[in-house]
Amino acid sequence: MDEPRTRIRPMTLADCDRVSEIRIRGWRHAYRGLMPQPYLDGLSVTADAGRRRARFGQGDGRVVNLVAERDGEVAGWAAHGPYRDGAAEPGDAELYAIYVDPAHLGRGIGRALLAASVERCPCPRMLLWVLKDNTPARRFYERAGFHADGAEEPFEAGGVPVPEVRYVKNLRG
Repeated sequence: MDEPRTRIRPMTLADCDRVSEIRIRGWRHAYRGLMPQPYLDGLSVTADAGRRRARFGQGDGRVVNLVAERDGEVAGWAAHGPYRDGAAEPGDAELYAIYVDPAHLGRGIGRALLAASVERCPCPRMLLWVLKDNTPARRFYERAGFHADGAEEPFEAGGVPVPEVRYVKNLRG
């Protein structure tokens, strides 16, 4: 039997609930033991989806939200756009998020989303932040050609600082 194909497409308003479910399930799976468990347990799909729906379509089009479908079901989500911190080069992009439903991990969905984000990015470089102790994610980005550039900063989760490191990839030339 043939393996189902992953289809990458722009996110729609109708995808907001599923994207929020994937994001929250992704956080709880990927960050278990890296962030305080009460913080992870307190994440709400309903609240996240409400915020996502309220913001959907309000931007200037520079933020790109993509979903990955497998067998007609949204199984992953990625978002990128202008870099949010002034410390990067003008015109840099940032990968804000990439999450795959834990039930679909290991099927190439994350790689497909990352490749599509890079392909659709008009900027010369893409940066991202990843938890310093999230070894699987760091390996994933390194295999895709990203490398740590030495920048670090804490992310606060439930009052606890969780260190993040910045990764970068040159997209042109």
